[in-house]
Amino acid sequence: MKIERKYEFRKFLNTVHISDRRDKSLLPYKNETEINDDWTILIDDNADNLIIKTAADLQDYFFTSMNVSVRLKKGNLDASMKKVIKIGTQNELTGKKLAASGSYEFKCNKNEVIIRSCDARGAAQGCYYIEDLMNLREAPFLKHVDIVRTPVFTPRMIHSGWQLDRFPDAHLSMMAHAGFNAILVFTTDVDMTPTGYLDFNDLAERAASFGIDLYFYTRMASERHPDDIDAEEYYSNSYGRLFRECPKAKGIIFVGESCGFPSKDPKTAGSNTVLEEEGIRPKKPLSGYWPSYDFPQWLELMKKTIHKESPEADIVFWTYNFGYAPEKERLELISKLPEDITLLVTYEMFETDRSHGIKSVCMDYSISLTGPGTVFRGEAAAAAKRGIKLYTMSNTAGTTWDFGTIPYVPVPFQWSKRHDSMLDAADKWGLCGLMEGHHYGFYPSFISELAKWRFWLPAVDANEMIKKIAVRDFGKAAAPYAVKAWKIWSESCSGFIPSNEDQYGPARIGPSYPLIFRPDITRDFRPQEINIPAAPYAYLGNLIVKSFYHPFENEQQSPGGMRYPVEIKIMSQSLKKWEKGVDFMSKAVALSPDKKRENAEKMLCLGKFIANSVKTIIHLKEWFLLNERLILERKPAKASELLDKIEALAWKEIKNAEDTIPLVEADSRLGWEPTMEYMTDREHLEWKIRQVKSVIEYDIAKFRKIIDLN
Repeated sequence: MKIERKYEFRKFLNTVHISDRRDKSLLPYKNETEINDDWTILIDDNADNLIIKTAADLQDYFFTSMNVSVRLKKGNLDASMKKVIKIGTQNELTGKKLAASGSYEFKCNKNEVIIRSCDARGAAQGCYYIEDLMNLREAPFLKHVDIVRTPVFTPRMIHSGWQLDRFPDAHLSMMAHAGFNAILVFTTDVDMTPTGYLDFNDLAERAASFGIDLYFYTRMASERHPDDIDAEEYYSNSYGRLFRECPKAKGIIFVGESCGFPSKDPKTAGSNTVLEEEGIRPKKPLSGYWPSYDFPQWLELMKKTIHKESPEADIVFWTYNFGYAPEKERLELISKLPEDITLLVTYEMFETDRSHGIKSVCMDYSISLTGPGTVFRGEAAAAAKRGIKLYTMSNTAGTTWDFGTIPYVPVPFQWSKRHDSMLDAADKWGLCGLMEGHHYGFYPSFISELAKWRFWLPAVDANEMIKKIAVRDFGKAAAPYAVKAWKIWSESCSGFIPSNEDQYGPARIGPSYPLIFRPDITRDFRPQEINIPAAPYAYLGNLIVKSFYHPFENEQQSPGGMRYPVEIKIMSQSLKKWEKGVDFMSKAVALSPDKKRENAEKMLCLGKFIANSVKTIIHLKEWFLLNERLILERKPAKASELLDKIEALAWKEIKNAEDTIPLVEADSRLGWEPTMEYMTDREHLEWKIRQVKSVIEYDIAKFRKIIDLN
């Protein structure tokens, strides 16, 4: 594969329609219509701007992807139009009554295709459906059908995967094509994000032109309690001003860690910023990390303040930080929330597993558990009982914190299980909206495509859809091997729940993660935690990576000393299975036709990158245990043996980093994340190699001399 320069993945993100997707060897079946140069796309004279834009997009799709030139015309049908694609709303075209927002009727016969929608956004999704069908068919052929398609979830919210809080038009278009209808922007003030100025009104207008709403994800200060005499004025000048200055924003998400106010709940520290006093940790949680009794009072004030400026704004309250609190406290909070706000609950987090003789808990976003977790089920039922609108953080755009610097986790059968349970949650508890990823953002993949297919009615068969996607992306001969790889990978990832030290350590950045020698050989008393190199322009850089690997203990899980031997065994089994999947993916790549080879190779690179990341996680657990034994070892001979094992492990990890370099050079998206920027590119991997060699040449060598002195 060719070597990509940094950020070259944005070329892909800027390419809405892939060129020359047509397989010219294919012919239409008897029950199919072929779209050719004789066809015309027809829209109403007074068509909505979104419909006009989408019709032009469809015309470009035919030309770019299917090598077909169709006309685009406004007005009425005339004698010159023998074959026509009609696009319009139910006010413009006759047909079945449509009630659900975003729904559309799709009809196809020999000489006519009709997209007739409830609204302009439905018309746009209907046009994208035509593209989806033709992409799978690899030809401009459509089956003769007459169906109504309805979205299950709205909104479907996502952050930018192009750059943190930056949304070029092409990226917005790709999001709309993928079925997303809302974007999330981190907000510190009017027209301000954590990385600087952003014209919110311009973004709202550009997003709306693609059928996408703007939601604020607030990181604004909340320094007043509702009881404070100036609280209303204070929040009117912050959240009120935000919606006053940007009236086209659809809503706002409040989460405790980002907006915690000075709560009066005696069970909290009363602040969201106090960390410690004179080196003594607070015995109470920060106010944003506890379901405080006065959160409903604060939310009532936020609702009043925002609705004064924007009466229809969606006020979303996310209970992300509260999962470790007792259920009684959490459900009592929900029982007192204002009814006309929205509750957002994380889908799989906080779930405990005891199946391997240890207790593990899902600390952060993971597809190792498909969900829903116990916390979600309880809070969803409480919301349904009160009639509160329910959203979830599902990560179904394809990425989790299982591996922090990859574009998506290629485990479609595991994702499909999550889709199944989410559709069930929609029936049971009224789940209606999704947040489908955090700041790692959206990267188009077959995983996000599968989610789009699953989140519309009538339902599709997930297994059949996975097979069709494999044929399209790998070719008929290679597809069975790709599906086999995906199945094995899906089984592999379900065997292990990553811990906090994994997700904030080697899982977050992969094989560039350092090895730090635990015996503290020092004359200058520096802390052992080291700063991993980070770009000066990165928003978070290395701040969300903890480089000194050790257990982050939690009362809901077994201690690290008990967990690690079991986790090493489980992860080693998972790795063996994953590498078997890599072998099948290698066969799929070898059998892929030239036209499909590059994308197939990138998926193979992704699979190998994940395998190497798992190796790093295993090595770090082994490293910790060996170092702990070394520190306590009293016999020089045994200490020397332990040093030999530690050094051998260091060389293994050097080899692992070396093996990862060609992978990140072949795919510039590997090793990157919007808030951290590049953390696992060639430069970081070479730094890791130098760092580990310095441990071998200095720390381990020094400790050998210390043992000799004894």
